Amino acid sequence: MRSAEKTAFAEFGKAPVPTPRAQSIVRSVTGFTAACVLVSNVIGTGIFTTTGFLARDIGDPSLILLLWVIGGALSLAGALSYSELGAAMPHVGGEYVYIREAYGRMAAFLSGWASFTVGFGAALAASVMGFSSYCLALFRELGFTALPLNDKSVALVALWGLTVVHTAGVGVGGLVQRVLTAVKVGAIGVLIVAGFGGGHGNWGNLGITNLDTQFSLSKAAVSLIFITFAYSGWNAAGYIAGEIINPVRNLPKAMVGGTVFVSILYVALNVVYLYALPVTELQGVVEVAEKAAVGLFGPRAALFVTVLLCLSILGSASAMIWAGPRVYYAMAEDGVFPTIVSHVRGAYGAPVKAIILQSFWATLLVVTGTFEQLVVYAGFVLALFSSVAVGSVIVLRWRAPQMQRPFRVRPYPLVPLIFVVVSTATMVWTLIGRPVESLLGVATVLSGLPAYFFFGASKKTVPQ
Repeated sequence: MRSAEKTAFAEFGKAPVPTPRAQSIVRSVTGFTAACVLVSNVIGTGIFTTTGFLARDIGDPSLILLLWVIGGALSLAGALSYSELGAAMPHVGGEYVYIREAYGRMAAFLSGWASFTVGFGAALAASVMGFSSYCLALFRELGFTALPLNDKSVALVALWGLTVVHTAGVGVGGLVQRVLTAVKVGAIGVLIVAGFGGGHGNWGNLGITNLDTQFSLSKAAVSLIFITFAYSGWNAAGYIAGEIINPVRNLPKAMVGGTVFVSILYVALNVVYLYALPVTELQGVVEVAEKAAVGLFGPRAALFVTVLLCLSILGSASAMIWAGPRVYYAMAEDGVFPTIVSHVRGAYGAPVKAIILQSFWATLLVVTGTFEQLVVYAGFVLALFSSVAVGSVIVLRWRAPQMQRPFRVRPYPLVPLIFVVVSTATMVWTLIGRPVESLLGVATVLSGLPAYFFFGASKKTVPQ
């Protein structure tokens, strides 16, 4: 194994921390491209819809903005923690690698299984279906009503079109990802600048509250759940750490910088919403961005927002097609997933078989429609493994103090502890409020146990 690819050993009693296999994926991704993957993965539909629920349940513009700031701060705490882990273990796979090093192979496999079935698989299916819905609405707005298209056909075209792009190699996929991210962020920037500069808004709206809404901590907690869902994806750059040039420097910059950038964008966009319309007119509205744009610029603005939503979802789906398969690649490298999944095409290629496997699973979910049931409890599963992975910072500081850590999260242990405590509280509220969905999420994770024992539980060490 090349020395640059080794992780430090630590004593777990007498047993060393398993060492990852040498990566066959080449480092060719710049820090900027990694940040684009993160930004695109985060910005989906959540920022354009969530505030309507907050307006209904919270009813106070100041508190709504405060909750978005708290959500950004929580994501930043996670990004800082992942930066320490990623810089110390700069390999593809993200939390699969971190959890494996801290808790062992079974826990890592279950996190990878959850990524495959729910975290990326179901989320990708939901994303392309959402893209299909907005794309067909756009076609109707433009008068293309005679096209023989339905929601599933458009979703599958988008899914496999992006799949072809990313199987063509990291260079092509990276270019498409950068373009989609730039166009998406540019469109959001136009909406923000134009909204403040020439929109028919009123700053007095930020002082209007919904007097019929009574504040409670339970409502604030549920609202924070919605917000954390909208921020999910802040850890995307960690999945491609093994492909990033100089990850010790570029990975923390991509994760922290990308998360801060998205947080600022989210808060600014929410100020635009509340500047456009009073909270009483936004409560319960799903199409918040569209209604706010119409209030600022008139009915024709709805078309612009529909295009923006299409671009946002397409960019998010592209980022998932890039990031998710790196988890299955790492699992195959460890011998706990079919070996064929670790196939890489060319010197600057991508894990083609892993990408195709994920797209086939997403296709099945699109065709059968079962992804809707999966997405309901996806947030619980994602929060579970994100908090476990962030907890790896504390576990590995204790169990592997001599591990090389080029980047250290500070202040320690406050930052990872805040993330773990808030995430745990969020999961508890979700379990109380949505017990069926939460328990189904746990069942989905545990359904990976038979696959774990089938694919390689008998192997005691990671293959070298």
